[in-house]
Amino acid sequence: MKIIGITACTAGIAHTYIAKEKLEKAAIKFGDEVKIETQGSIGVENELTTEDIANADIVILATDIGVSKDRFKGKPVIEIPISLVMKSADGIIKKIHQKLTTTV
Repeated sequence: MKIIGITACTAGIAHTYIAKEKLEKAAIKFGDEVKIETQGSIGVENELTTEDIANADIVILATDIGVSKDRFKGKPVIEIPISLVMKSADGIIKKIHQKLTTTV
């Protein structure tokens, strides 16, 4: 599965980057391809390209601030608080796998 996403916390410092790392590790653990964009205090890093978005199976928005979803039209988008990623990134990825395999 190809997973893309955005992480962004209110301060744009630690949680943004920790959540990115946790999502990436969890997705890789489940055998997925993953790319996570961060929107932190120093701006956007690892920006998702139109090709990344076109090839994605699912989009995860792990944010505590408003993030535009316009780029992801036509893609399944999961919006979750960043705190959930901090607590259980593995559980989130597992649930995504379960959901997508039961709806296909």
